[in-house]
Amino acid sequence: MSVRELVVLGTASQVPTRHRNHNGYFLRWDGEGLLFDPGEGTQRQMLRAGVAAHDIHRICVTHFHGDHSLGLAGVIQRINLDQVPHPVTAHYPRSGQRFFERLRYSTAYRETVGITEAPVDADGPLATAAAYRLETARLSHPVESYGYRVVEPDGRRMLPERLAAHGIGGPDVGRIQREGAIGGVSLDDVSEVRRGQRFAFVMDTRLCDGVHALAEGADLLVIESTFLDEDERLAVDHGHLTACQAARVARDAGVRHLVLTHFSQRYSERGGTSRSSGAESGGEFERQARAAGFDGELTVAHDLLRIPVPKRR
Repeated sequence: MSVRELVVLGTASQVPTRHRNHNGYFLRWDGEGLLFDPGEGTQRQMLRAGVAAHDIHRICVTHFHGDHSLGLAGVIQRINLDQVPHPVTAHYPRSGQRFFERLRYSTAYRETVGITEAPVDADGPLATAAAYRLETARLSHPVESYGYRVVEPDGRRMLPERLAAHGIGGPDVGRIQREGAIGGVSLDDVSEVRRGQRFAFVMDTRLCDGVHALAEGADLLVIESTFLDEDERLAVDHGHLTACQAARVARDAGVRHLVLTHFSQRYSERGGTSRSSGAESGGEFERQARAAGFDGELTVAHDLLRIPVPKRR
């Protein structure tokens, strides 16, 4: 059975805290793994979460601020140390090419794996794999930043009652799927579109067209909510979102499961952190997101959390 889940490796913004590591998010999508924004300490968080270097097929960096990219050096060296047997592709803003090269070759090590560099410089489709299409859209941040979107192609769902009504059964079911029609009965007559699953990843940004494009119709949206609503001015000045803004985006885009993350250290208590255990209650981030009108499934992320991609409707 295929596995599609998000493993949260870190949820802090700018600086780590006692309970929050720098950013890091790993998406399992059937037989492939996509690592998003590996901040400092990601290699250790992978170990704690049971994510191996062999699980990584793509590395997707939104932008080159340290909390989203300083872990690249360790992750890339671990990929080579473990001699990952499959190709690994790295996506990142083309304007940050010099930063990627510095991180990739920050120290001496033996290269055993050919990592393909595939920088991003425009919105739209970025890559196609067996089970998904990777898309990107530009965001609004002080440095060039891109969000990512994983889209499963739409399929078809056969409808038994319609098949029976048209007298189609046995090997003919497979035949009509392959050929599109049998004896005047079309595939559309006995099936319906099965919408593919969609995952969106939106980090450091103000509200912009790219945020809405990435979030549209997402089954699972991972989005930064660095600030609470009373600090919206700070959010705009520094190129970030508030919990309310993120929730409104999710509400308007028809998102099924909203994951808030990338929290400022100023909210260590107001955001719901327990001094004794580091467990998250959601606190003000959840309250403000609900007040903004989002009524779908909502998670205030914490480190090492595992979140399944919602099943198809």
